[in-house]
Amino acid sequence: MSTITLDPIDRVAERGFPGYVVRKDLVRKFKNQYPVPTYVVEFLLGKYCASTDEAEIEEGLQVVERQLRDKAVRSGEEELAKHRAKEKGSVKIIDIITARLDAKTDSYVAELPSLRLRNVRIKAEDVKEHDRMLTGGFYAEVEVGYDPAIAQESAGRAFGVESLKEIQLSKRDVLQDLYDGRTFFTADEWKAFLIRSVGIEPSSMSARAQDVMILRMVPFVEKNYNMVELGPRGTGKSHLFQQISPYAHLISGGKASVARMFVNNSTGQRGLVCQYDVVCFDEVSGVSFDQKDGVNIMKGYMESGEFSRGKESIKADGGIVLVGNFEVDVEHQQRVGHLLGPLPTEMRNDTAFMDRIHAYLPGWELPKIHPHEHLTDHFGLVSDFLSECWTHLRNQSRVPTLYGRVTFGGALSGRDLTAVHKTVSGLIKLMHPDPTQPVQDETLEWAVRLAMESRRRVKEQQKRIGSAEFRNTQFSYILGEEGVEKFVPTPELHSENSIGSDPLPPGHIWTISPGGNDEQSGLYRLEVNEGPGSGVRILNRPSPAPFSESTKYAEQNLYSRAKELVGDRDPREHEFSVQLRAFDHGKSGSGLGVAVLLGLCGALLQRSLKGGLLVVGAVNLGGSLDPVYNAVGIVELAIEKGASLVLLPVSARKQLNDLSDEMATKVSLLYYSDPKEALIKALEG
Repeated sequence: MSTITLDPIDRVAERGFPGYVVRKDLVRKFKNQYPVPTYVVEFLLGKYCASTDEAEIEEGLQVVERQLRDKAVRSGEEELAKHRAKEKGSVKIIDIITARLDAKTDSYVAELPSLRLRNVRIKAEDVKEHDRMLTGGFYAEVEVGYDPAIAQESAGRAFGVESLKEIQLSKRDVLQDLYDGRTFFTADEWKAFLIRSVGIEPSSMSARAQDVMILRMVPFVEKNYNMVELGPRGTGKSHLFQQISPYAHLISGGKASVARMFVNNSTGQRGLVCQYDVVCFDEVSGVSFDQKDGVNIMKGYMESGEFSRGKESIKADGGIVLVGNFEVDVEHQQRVGHLLGPLPTEMRNDTAFMDRIHAYLPGWELPKIHPHEHLTDHFGLVSDFLSECWTHLRNQSRVPTLYGRVTFGGALSGRDLTAVHKTVSGLIKLMHPDPTQPVQDETLEWAVRLAMESRRRVKEQQKRIGSAEFRNTQFSYILGEEGVEKFVPTPELHSENSIGSDPLPPGHIWTISPGGNDEQSGLYRLEVNEGPGSGVRILNRPSPAPFSESTKYAEQNLYSRAKELVGDRDPREHEFSVQLRAFDHGKSGSGLGVAVLLGLCGALLQRSLKGGLLVVGAVNLGGSLDPVYNAVGIVELAIEKGASLVLLPVSARKQLNDLSDEMATKVSLLYYSDPKEALIKALEG
């Protein structure tokens, strides 16, 4: 057995969760040898190897090896196992057990796939106690008996279930252990430990990919949570829903039965959404229902958590997760269609169906899993303990954490707010499982931004289909009573060197230098930040002389026109730091005085300027505006860079009569006659 070097997180885990940790490399060793899912292997490893002592682990491994060798039936050994049952009277196996009602005999029969037996006798009381075997089944240690007398009967069922024991924790009240163990970890350590607990090594992933991995776990802790994940093959999309938790059920592509999913009208048997916490459709592009109204039934269920059977309305809390492959380039897909294109035909262009999706997880942000790089060899929580905790956390809500602390912008509809609330609640439960522990602003903001981004991604696809009701996608929030409104983009819509439709943070502004002296016009982004102190500092070193001059003129105009620009705020009591970022030909930053002035005002007022706005114009010490000589070229460059609004001096209006009709339809022009009018027209809202 190989040994590992324990790192600080392993040491913390050892102290925080004695008896509940397992080395994940040991899990893979057995998973590859025996035909059982991860949580079955971890159940046994957690029982015999939940230790950091190498001798105890070695001894436990031998026990697990023996259990799996003797009870897991490999393909091709079915007849050997049946032979042993006949010779000894019974045999114990580890298998997934399902059952059905045989109406002809008014009895239940079980199916044991590893023995290829479909008609195994089972007591009605066993079925009643474990009714999950009537839907997707569950893994159990099953003692299968053989009765030679029954074998002699016509249509006799020689094999029968003598006893069965679920492969799950016997202890159900586990949350307090989770609460206690979590206190040993910092937020970053806990996030890494959660990711290790599902078998992935966080140090092999970017911080962004780690966040997406945590988002993947939300359906396990939040009731009726609907999520879509589309991404490349090999990123582990179905692994979490198939291997980690017995409370999740995976449906591979193909026909989905309404009776199996929701309710069987002939028997009254409740379906998968009633039996499991999460129902995941794998290879979703190939999924279709056996009834025409199947998608409508699912759409109604995703909205309300209810479905009808005749006059009876049935409530359930199983979440719906749709995962599928998405191999094309994301930017190209957005040019030719939308990011929900891989969904089945009856879903992909249905904006009402999309509206039921609480989060769109960007699977393309996750790496393809390479065993030697991305799978962890360190300690993680035993899957059975983790999944048991997760299913209990579903009974809690953390939405009250938002009350009085976060205000959402007007672009969010009622369904948007519901989606964001559920995602935030789930993320906080994952990161801070104990409801009595305070949630810091930093963690709350992290959850809010991730939740808003994953919901906005849904809204953007609705907008692309062309529905007018979904056009406003500029999601924003304010943290705290005196907080600043912040806008949350979706990264795939944002290019670093182009102007997006979202407002920038206060003090940040897009601008174009008119050029001159053999320098072409160029795109810049100004970033002005405000703090205690006095004066204006340019962070660029060395600072181009023309830009220093523009900044000096802007500063003097701010001081001399303070009352009309920023009201009762005294700019001399604040220090401003200004940074200029060039994106193409221009490097000098000449003629940017108006943009710098608006940046200073925006930072002081803590107000964003309009989304998609680009500011043009220079101002002199006296407050007069310099003429713009190449207005058409500047506006054409602004359109090329993605601007939807251009703010420029009114003296340029006549020149822009020469702007082509094609260009004129792509941008709105706003004119100003002095700096105050420029600020009024530029401010968001």
